[in-house]
Amino acid sequence: MESYELFNSDTQAIIYGFQANPVQRMLDFDYICKRKKPSVAAMIRPTQEAAIAYHKVFWGSKEIVIPIYKTLQMAVKKHPSADVMINFASFRSAYDTSKEALETDTIRVVVIIAEGVPERQSRILLKIAEERNKVIIGPATVGGIKAGAFKIANTAGTLENILLSKLYRPGSVGFVSKSGGLSNEMNFMIAQTTDGVYESIAIGGDRYPGSRLIDHLLRYEANPNIKMLVCLGEIGGTEEYEIVDTLKNGKITKPIAIWVTGTAAKILPKGLQFGHAGAMAGSSKETAEAKNQALKEAGALVPESYEDFDKLIKETYEKLVQEGKIKPAKEEEPPKIPTDFNEAVRLGLVRRPTDVVVTVSDDRGDVPTFAGVGLDNIVRENRSIGYVIGLLWFKRELPEFAQQFIEMVIKLTADHGPAVSGAHNAIITARAGKDLMSALASGILTIGPRFGGAISDAAKYIREALQKGMNPPEFIKYMKDVVQINIPGIGHRIKSVQNPDVRVLLLKEFVFKNFKKHPHLDFALEVEKLTTSKRNNLILNVDGCIGITFLDLLENLDFTSEEIEDVIYSEALNGLFVLGRSIGMMGHIFDQKRQRAGLYRQPWDEILFSE
Repeated sequence: MESYELFNSDTQAIIYGFQANPVQRMLDFDYICKRKKPSVAAMIRPTQEAAIAYHKVFWGSKEIVIPIYKTLQMAVKKHPSADVMINFASFRSAYDTSKEALETDTIRVVVIIAEGVPERQSRILLKIAEERNKVIIGPATVGGIKAGAFKIANTAGTLENILLSKLYRPGSVGFVSKSGGLSNEMNFMIAQTTDGVYESIAIGGDRYPGSRLIDHLLRYEANPNIKMLVCLGEIGGTEEYEIVDTLKNGKITKPIAIWVTGTAAKILPKGLQFGHAGAMAGSSKETAEAKNQALKEAGALVPESYEDFDKLIKETYEKLVQEGKIKPAKEEEPPKIPTDFNEAVRLGLVRRPTDVVVTVSDDRGDVPTFAGVGLDNIVRENRSIGYVIGLLWFKRELPEFAQQFIEMVIKLTADHGPAVSGAHNAIITARAGKDLMSALASGILTIGPRFGGAISDAAKYIREALQKGMNPPEFIKYMKDVVQINIPGIGHRIKSVQNPDVRVLLLKEFVFKNFKKHPHLDFALEVEKLTTSKRNNLILNVDGCIGITFLDLLENLDFTSEEIEDVIYSEALNGLFVLGRSIGMMGHIFDQKRQRAGLYRQPWDEILFSE
């Protein structure tokens, strides 16, 4: 790369700071410029835990990843060809990070975005840059752009402004200013009056910028691709007099159109600062009028006012075209950047088929809703867990008796001691040092046909018997001869007619008191009379009673036959058991962890070893 060129279409930058939006804007610019590789090689994020992370970005319509490193040393080691660092560090740390970059061999250009960097620090950075033949753009800059090749961060504004300013391909004009905001406006103005900019740099508005207007104008003078210079100075300082001297000694020979802003200062209070730290005239020589006059006398093209600046640029450009010194750049259609999905949705430009249909809750608004009921109302009205389950499981507000029934079932199934498979698994897993989720999952995974499965199976077969009009003897025969399994929900190892299960008694008492109709329970009790006549422990057990009375609950809630089928198909009955039993399993897990219980090993005397 020639010394007068800061950037080309292969230039890559390292971004200091996690700056997702500026990075995406740079890549969008790359895409419309038809670059072969992204202009961002990496980002640096000192606060991240990992040495290397990755950030997804769009490259046109495809996604790529940009690596994020913890340190600059790692970034430059992995990307030695990246010779630009764009520094988004705050003014408090901009000095240290910029100094590190300037002292790094592979970094050639450092862009300092922060404003307010102390002047003493800026001078030290400038001295290092001069000693090491590096270039600083900033502080207090938006950066710059080489049309059709490389864009610094947020330079040139929106993609729309970039397209209107024809920055996707090089023109014939080299532009430099102090102001980043005015540089965006000037890029557009130059595109409307010429074939556009070749390069545009905003050096920043601090008193001691890392590079001067004259530095970039001399680069433009040396660049054979640039045929015309445009510059914006501003009130304050004497930097524009360096341009005057250079014009007088003939080091700038190309036409230069220039305007120093701030001519309105003469009618405003003395000492007023115009935005930038350096934009304040301390003497008559630093006024905009004095500098504009000196530039004009030195041979620069200076308009009568800023309002005439575009006309002057246009006249100068057209004259150069007529003289054959400029061959206007060819117009071309840049690739179109696909609209981001979220933006397209906001504008109503796309319709995308959804992957999942959810009808029970919605958390998109300020307050989540369960089946249309706001969570704030649920909490303020102190609604029960049974009420919430009604909304989320059945999409309806259940009456009080139904809420009480559901909560009763949860209490009855909460635990059945440490010996049953679910609790036992949870205990062993907890004692193996596993976390709560793993231990609970190990217990839940034992729920199935032999543990908890009687709830849903009892409901399934009793419902089938009623639908087919069977009487109890026919049902018993059907289960024995056709289905060929023991009746789910009938039988208990310990409990019997003489030693009833209190949980079943409580359920029956509640149902008879609160349900207007209970056909499934009535049928099951008739079956129980026959089974206990054969053996007194073939009673209706708690699992069977839960499943059967749950069907009666749905009948009392006026669920249609189809709705009841849906509930059974959805495994809501198993859900009640899982929900309830999880309470007990977690209790056992907490119990073991409180005890700091060690690894469990089953004793040999509980195992039969046989060959």
